[in-house]
Amino acid sequence: MSEWVTSIAGTPEGARIASMLALSAAFLHALFGALQKGRHDPWLSRAAIDLSYGLMALPIALFVVPWPTPDLWLALLGAMAIHIAYKVAQALTYQRGAYTVVYPVVRGSAPLFAVIAAGLVFHEHFNLVQWLGVLLLTGSIFGLAGYNLRRLVLGRETLLPALGYAVLTGALVALYTTYDAWGIRLAADPFTFLAWFFVLDSLFMPLWNLRRLIALPRAEVMPLARRGVLGALVAFASFGSIMLATRIDDVGRAAVLRETSTVFAALVGWLILGEKVGPVRAILMALIAAGAVIVEFAA
Repeated sequence: MSEWVTSIAGTPEGARIASMLALSAAFLHALFGALQKGRHDPWLSRAAIDLSYGLMALPIALFVVPWPTPDLWLALLGAMAIHIAYKVAQALTYQRGAYTVVYPVVRGSAPLFAVIAAGLVFHEHFNLVQWLGVLLLTGSIFGLAGYNLRRLVLGRETLLPALGYAVLTGALVALYTTYDAWGIRLAADPFTFLAWFFVLDSLFMPLWNLRRLIALPRAEVMPLARRGVLGALVAFASFGSIMLATRIDDVGRAAVLRETSTVFAALVGWLILGEKVGPVRAILMALIAAGAVIVEFAA
């Protein structure tokens, strides 16, 4: 499997597979965000998810994949630090703002930052038409956030700091996307990076929330544990997909395609949470998808 992933990097087949992986990551990331914003406190939800995927990944890291080289260990520690900052910013965002408002702001700012970072780090350059696609996607996502904001009834008193944290979270998404793409390319076996990433990434949130986890009422333990296991499976598929996509194709293009997660988030709200979509949301979602299509096919 590892040899096949390496062999298709930079090929037309790799580009097609990377696009499918990025779109899969988009859907799964919307689901992941909803899981973290759900019934439990976002800090506890994230702690349960991280603990679950760390325990699942540990046997694979220890006994299945090759061990990291010294250089890769340093890269993994750097990834761990960036993801800690991202998780803190994301939890602060979700604590202060309505999911339907702050989630589009996070996802709208991330692709713009990611495309710029990919150009600086990997020397990837979009043409004019692709940039128009990025601006269409980003502008439509912010338009969706603005539309949701107009309909917001509760939570306006904490809205300004929530939006600030949302933009910071978007910048950190772009940073970890670019950094992780560099890290997974550094690894001889991409699954070594993935396995150890999930192990190391699982440490911070459970330790940070240890007292709160211990004090959790017994009736809440199993529901939180189930959310953790489900979230872990979604995280493996979501983050693993986008990391592999950036390993075998352009980072910027994969990052833009992933931000169609905003469309999937709206659909999750409509189909599962019973939220109304309406004509304005439908048009904005269509424009987001159109922006992604332009970036994908104007290369």
